[in-house]
Amino acid sequence: MKSTLWKNKFYNWLFLLALLFSFQQAMAVTVSPPWNPTTVSLGWSPSSATNVVGYNIYYGTSSGDYTSEITIGNVSAITLSNLTSGVTYYFAATAFDAAGNESGFSNEAMFVVPGALTLSAGANPGDPLLIKFPVSPSHWFEVQASVDLQSWTTIWQTDVATTNGWVQYSDPDAGSFTSRFYRLVLH
Repeated sequence: MKSTLWKNKFYNWLFLLALLFSFQQAMAVTVSPPWNPTTVSLGWSPSSATNVVGYNIYYGTSSGDYTSEITIGNVSAITLSNLTSGVTYYFAATAFDAAGNESGFSNEAMFVVPGALTLSAGANPGDPLLIKFPVSPSHWFEVQASVDLQSWTTIWQTDVATTNGWVQYSDPDAGSFTSRFYRLVLH
């Protein structure tokens, strides 16, 4: 009897270890931005463990510090909405079985939510104005300027982005105007 109990505990422990190991090896969260700039789609390679019944998606605004959690079934993708423009989010996932045993975290994925435009004055009078904004893969962006909010001129454009991150442009003509307005156009 004692041998059977020990053997069952050993197999349960071994099974949990196999679940954790196989999930960490197979899972990598990838991020792809959709057209809605405050939404992100997450996808991952499912765990090879046969007893996985679902995943926990963890995210937050500091690497490794996840302040939000979403529990989903045994699927390999999810879309999260209502993220804040200009904020960097970090994502990781875990797999769990029917008994509630949870794997370790997957690799972390990062996403900067597009839609924010920051302006910084140059260090000295007459220095160019620095315009900074996040870009999304598969899109290109135009920076447009206006003095009257009615006629807009494209003053710079990006190439089609291949990664998610921040880009910047220095407007050398900003000092030539008493006031100048800027907008960002997503393509």
